[in-house]
Amino acid sequence: MSEKIVQTAGRNALGEFAPEFAHYNDDVLFGENWNNKDIDLKTRSLITVIALMAQGITDSSLKYHIQNARNHGVSQREMAAAVTHAAFYAGWPKAWATFSLAKEVYNDPIEEPTEKDRFQSTIFFPIGEPNPYGQFFVGQSYLAPLSTAQVPLYNVTFEPGCRNNWHIHHAKNGGGQMLICVGGRGYYQEWGKAPQELHPGDIVNIPANVKHWHGAAPDAWFSHLALEVAGEETFTEWCEPAE
Repeated sequence: MSEKIVQTAGRNALGEFAPEFAHYNDDVLFGENWNNKDIDLKTRSLITVIALMAQGITDSSLKYHIQNARNHGVSQREMAAAVTHAAFYAGWPKAWATFSLAKEVYNDPIEEPTEKDRFQSTIFFPIGEPNPYGQFFVGQSYLAPLSTAQVPLYNVTFEPGCRNNWHIHHAKNGGGQMLICVGGRGYYQEWGKAPQELHPGDIVNIPANVKHWHGAAPDAWFSHLALEVAGEETFTEWCEPAE
């Protein structure tokens, strides 16, 4: 759940002098408007910076909103690109003034979130560490053990375009695997059949002794929980990469 914006600046500064204005500032502008879910806070904060820049408002209020944008995930590169783009429409001197404030806000460098970090924020389960079975994958994957007792359960995450090789979960009796998709977009394919697109909430039941592969779409991260089904004389045979 995204954070709720709570503002008290209006009441703190003007609560007695202009209570109605303070109410509109704190409860309507920063209350109802900023907490509307139709636009995420990162986008909303960046729009606010550009709107103030376009009006030529380059005082402490703009610096506050640049800091607010950074706090909500706007990177230095994204801020620079947005201000540069707006400069052609709002005016070059306004961009110069905005950049002066932005440099102050972004002066203390922090580690920018990676694509992995951004995807992690969209799923409930941890991504984990680089997959120790990586030799059987094309591309980068990650493995997070969730439970090793009773029913072994793992979260497997694929970077965009990553997929595992064709493989078979052999078993004399029982066996097989179940996938529960928890984030992103991916694919599953059985030998001789068309690929099946996967989304969060989809469940794939993989019978024992069926050759198959699964992985991420070319342009999306993908995570699924993997459950090994108990059986007799079970083992996994890894085959050629999927093309």
